[in-house]
Amino acid sequence: MTMPSPFIHQAFNGIIWRMEIDSLSNTLFLEIRNTEDKQVSFASINLTDGKINFTQLTQPERWLIGIETAYDGILLLHQYQAATSPVHKGVIAVDGTNGTTLWSNYTYAFDSLAQLGPVLYNVQIQPKKLFITDIKTGETLRQFEPLKDAVPYNHIKATDIFPSTSLPPQLKVEPYGNIIHSLYYNNFRIVSLHTVNAGILKQHLYILNDMGIFYEDILNDGIQKMQPESFILYKNCLVYIKNKSEIKVINL
Repeated sequence: MTMPSPFIHQAFNGIIWRMEIDSLSNTLFLEIRNTEDKQVSFASINLTDGKINFTQLTQPERWLIGIETAYDGILLLHQYQAATSPVHKGVIAVDGTNGTTLWSNYTYAFDSLAQLGPVLYNVQIQPKKLFITDIKTGETLRQFEPLKDAVPYNHIKATDIFPSTSLPPQLKVEPYGNIIHSLYYNNFRIVSLHTVNAGILKQHLYILNDMGIFYEDILNDGIQKMQPESFILYKNCLVYIKNKSEIKVINL
């Protein structure tokens, strides 16, 4: 059986630190950190047609910046209060198709995402007062109402943990450790596991169907310790990170 080719395969000059998917525009956003250059960049990929909207998008702040959320084709970024602080500050809205900065406000901070848009607050006002914002203009829409403003459904499915004894019989491998990660979608079963050879670990990805192994890849090679899972299922797309610096998407 011939294995399918990834619908999307893109390598980056740095570690893929975070993924964010906007389900309204079917856009995958990535935060890439190059520790040698102390440079953060961002990428945008359309999961409908595979188009790379942009890569290596940078901001004036080189390092103390990251992805906050994404909504309706817009990427929201944040900065940090200090290099040693995890506290976010500021909101920067970027067009997900071309990387243009639409608006920014450095007295606002992000709280959560609602169906109408991002929930922000002014850090200079205490106690904190939450309001919903038009993500494309930065204008305040109205006060946030917890009982009314639901969290949008993101169509993302994460893996479940199974004992290694539940390994599918099609896989003739010996898992390292006593667990595997697995996810079911239609007639597919997606499995991730570790193996060890001469003290060196590998992290494997398998997609199985009724015919056997439909697709396989190495998520991480030559690693010293077990790695966290680096794939999700979004609608019919299996999105995964290979060797921390490549993004691949398989249509199922």
